[in-house]
Amino acid sequence: MNFNEKLNDYITELDCTAKELSAVCGLSPATISRYRSGERMPEIDSDAFTQLCEGIASLLREKNGDAALSKSEIERGFFTCSDIIATSKENLRQKLNILISVMNINISKLCQSTNYEASALFRIRNGSRKPSDPIKFTSDIAGFIVRETKSPAERKLLSELIGCTFDETNDSAVLFDRLRDWLIAGQKHPKYEISEFLVKLNDFDLNEYIRVIHFDELKVPTVPFQLPTSKTYFGLQEMMTAELDFLKTTVLSKSLEPVIMYSDMPMDKMSKDADFPKKWMFGMAMMLKKKLHLNMIHNIDRPFEEMMLGLESFIPMYMTGQISPYYLDGAQSDVFLHFLKVSGTAALSGEAISGHHEDGKYYLTKNKDEVAYYKKRARELLAHANPLMEIYTSPDEAELHTFLLSDSQTDGKRRSILSAPPLYVFDREKLELFLSGKALSEEEKKKILDQADTQRQIIEKILENNIVEDEIPILSKEEFEKHSLVVSLSSYFMEKDIFYTFEEYSQHIRIAEEFEKQHPNYCLKKTSAFTFRNLRIDIHEGKWVMVSKSKSPAIVFLIRHPRLCQAIELFVPPVTEE
Repeated sequence: MNFNEKLNDYITELDCTAKELSAVCGLSPATISRYRSGERMPEIDSDAFTQLCEGIASLLREKNGDAALSKSEIERGFFTCSDIIATSKENLRQKLNILISVMNINISKLCQSTNYEASALFRIRNGSRKPSDPIKFTSDIAGFIVRETKSPAERKLLSELIGCTFDETNDSAVLFDRLRDWLIAGQKHPKYEISEFLVKLNDFDLNEYIRVIHFDELKVPTVPFQLPTSKTYFGLQEMMTAELDFLKTTVLSKSLEPVIMYSDMPMDKMSKDADFPKKWMFGMAMMLKKKLHLNMIHNIDRPFEEMMLGLESFIPMYMTGQISPYYLDGAQSDVFLHFLKVSGTAALSGEAISGHHEDGKYYLTKNKDEVAYYKKRARELLAHANPLMEIYTSPDEAELHTFLLSDSQTDGKRRSILSAPPLYVFDREKLELFLSGKALSEEEKKKILDQADTQRQIIEKILENNIVEDEIPILSKEEFEKHSLVVSLSSYFMEKDIFYTFEEYSQHIRIAEEFEKQHPNYCLKKTSAFTFRNLRIDIHEGKWVMVSKSKSPAIVFLIRHPRLCQAIELFVPPVTEE
């Protein structure tokens, strides 16, 4: 059955007109008419599809009362349609790989429990085969996961992955429905689109930021800061004072020891204070100016939007390379709030009850024995944390290449979103000829040639057994002239623009097409979307995401956190019209 036939069945059951359904759904009568005729069909993750299902559910409740189908049941009814399910099978494959990776699923046990051949599941996972009955397939997978997910930490991780509440994971029937819907329909896009974070990363210029905040003019003060050996603070206002006192004490001390900072206290009220955010950012800037390394343990046990807005505010500090971001895995307490910040000569500890942040107590000390105690405690906390991102700058280039060489031995589909065709499609001789007319020193040319050689070796190793898909924008001559396209040097750690001529750009695409013909597992995906000039996004599905920025500065973020990786994996570059 096709989508339009299923819709007409619902309308027949409702005994209503398209106009009546239109009024309830908030969609135009013309749109409903096109859906009914099969001329058009809504995307399954669109607002139009949600409105349609909600409208049908509402009319069914009026007609049948409590016996009516729910919105989720109506959605699943549409998902069985042959023409709409085809659009979600690739999404199902991606979600299945993410689920298996994040939840560390035992494949042999999964196959035994669901009666699927291991070879069949392997082909479904790599995209060479699609399940003949996606509804039954997802039900079988969901049933197995629900039975195997037992510990609170596993349920917490699963709830974050599929976007349900932790309480919902305690009810097997509810969890089964949530997981099956997530697999077959795809998680709805969060209000905060990951594109906002990526666009800010693409546009950010550290040199401009430093100029605007006059960072180079900042002087680390040396005037002694008069503070007792220890001090206790109560309430929200005093907590903000305690934070600033800790920053002052750390900046004015002679110690250059790394700083460890953790807080799961809510930030909303403090961020709305007239002065605190500016003073806090100034204090953080002074610590960076002093060349202190900061180990930030972020609290990401919060809604996606809030998590991303918090990370977004740290972009300037991440770009310095002086911050190592971490997160704690597993469920955090829903009752107690914690606060711990430790430097070489000071420690700030705090506590409060969830929902009563304003009644918290905070303790700042410079006492050597107490600082030693809190320092040990902070190190133990850091030992339990996982890297939120591994940040590579130019001095870490060899370490990054070592990781990529090692990862090339690991199976899994790779996908990249690029601003221009990759340099590894050239052989060395052709690339040398391409670079010969550019304003590059011999040292710069050699670096590009050597890195392209290394990338080519890595890609060809991966292509022996795995699919690699490169997504590149195809620009007309008019569009090309608007964008002044540059060679993609992200991850090369070269803050230099190498401009194409249109003829060179066209030639590079032809060489990429030839590379595709020569490598059966290589796919060159052409798109009209031209989103990022300074970013390259590399994805090893279900394992990690790498965001490389070419300038300013040249920096690479290797991300492993499941929610963040998933959001970037599902990112689709928007088509921009000028």
